[in-house]
Amino acid sequence: MQSGSSATTDNVSRISTGNAGLDDILGGGVDANRMYLYEGRPGTGKTTLALEFLLEGARNGERVLYISLSETESELNLVASRHGWDLAGVDIFELVPPETTLDPGREITVLHPAEVELAETTKLILDRIADTSPTRVVIDSLSELRLLAQNSLRYRRQVLALKHFFARRQCTVIMLDDMSSQENDLQLHSICHGVVLLEQLAIDYGSERRRLRVVKMRGIGFRGGFHDMKIVQGGLQIYPRLVAAEHHAQFIGEFTPSGNAELDRLLGGGLERGTNALLIGAAGVGKSSLALTYAITAAQRGEMAAIFAFDEGRGTIEARARTLGLPLQPALDSGKILFQQIDPAEMSPGEFAAIVRQRVDRDHARVVVIDSLNGYLNAMPDGRFLILQMHELLSYLAQQGVLTILVLAQHGLVGPIETPLDISYLSDAVLMLRYFEHGGVVRRALSVVKKRSGDHEHTIREFGLSHQGLSLGPPLREFSGIFSGTPSYIGSAEPLLQGDSRASD
Repeated sequence: MQSGSSATTDNVSRISTGNAGLDDILGGGVDANRMYLYEGRPGTGKTTLALEFLLEGARNGERVLYISLSETESELNLVASRHGWDLAGVDIFELVPPETTLDPGREITVLHPAEVELAETTKLILDRIADTSPTRVVIDSLSELRLLAQNSLRYRRQVLALKHFFARRQCTVIMLDDMSSQENDLQLHSICHGVVLLEQLAIDYGSERRRLRVVKMRGIGFRGGFHDMKIVQGGLQIYPRLVAAEHHAQFIGEFTPSGNAELDRLLGGGLERGTNALLIGAAGVGKSSLALTYAITAAQRGEMAAIFAFDEGRGTIEARARTLGLPLQPALDSGKILFQQIDPAEMSPGEFAAIVRQRVDRDHARVVVIDSLNGYLNAMPDGRFLILQMHELLSYLAQQGVLTILVLAQHGLVGPIETPLDISYLSDAVLMLRYFEHGGVVRRALSVVKKRSGDHEHTIREFGLSHQGLSLGPPLREFSGIFSGTPSYIGSAEPLLQGDSRASD
């Protein structure tokens, strides 16, 4: 998002919040010369977001003022230094006693809010603003003013007075509230032009999760709902919620070869661009290896492919590729395959969606492999929303002409098998992989049970993964009950693959 201001139809300029993610959510920033509220419990990132707002103004040559009723200037400078920021262009006005000096000759302009009346504190603020004439102001925090006011009526009148004062000063104001004084205090919501809520959630295991929601924004269209975020060195990283309808690209829905003619024949010609395929089966049956062949074949065509691994490390995947004779290493070395290990305990779903978008938009990935959905499910603090998240992500990838390969491991090996997540209705194609036993040997079977576009074989084929790669046998027409894991052979010949058919997932 471009920083600075842009004119709108009502002659009110829009200015950047200093955070690209929040600007994206707001469609370009906030209206200038208005009052806004950032609210959230301590530790949610309010101060960081407010400093980004002021630093953006300082970069544009504006006068900016930080009025602190809760933190000292040294504390703010420490926060800034750890983000790599320089607050030299930010005027910091403390209303707390300085902890770094007791020099009696220093000009006394700093008072503790608990030691003065509300009117005196307000006068100090107004005088400083009148002296410096800033265009951007942050007041941190309103909890101190609320305590001084002692009752809600006086507090509301004081905030209204501040609003009218700032309106005459042509000044954009961000007020911070840590929500620690009163519960469900909505007085500020009706007074302010916009309200942004920041939250921090503690999940049962793994890193805490932070998220942001725009509660209100008068006259500005914004992307509603919660947006994942995290505090990193350099500021607040906000991941706007993915809305697939906002992203469209022109592409040709041609077949994407798998690199194996028999597999393409089983799929009725192959998988089309702009679709997704779900590979479902028990652990170790060969799902990941099958997905890997699509990524490698795309790289050999000169296309970019991205692999997101929730369950396995890069070393394990490279070792499997060497065993199967798949040329993965050259594709990794050339950068045609972008591999990323995902830790579901540390990464939020919003951040993952942002990384996928980056691979597609910036790196032009044409094949995306998510291995596996089981790991993606673990990344969700509430699994009820996984389907909605996945629907938006798959819709976005489809509109970009990307072939998406999804891997889902089922519970069990043979016999009755349970599926931890039913996402088959979102999939354009479903390939089912199964173990079966014949003649005292564990074998593997593959079938296409669903394909929305085009025709496909309705047969079940044995497949194997050896040092020669993927191989498919003829249709197993003389077997019955293969998907149950205990088939019965009714034929007179041996229509099975010869030699070593061991597979590695």
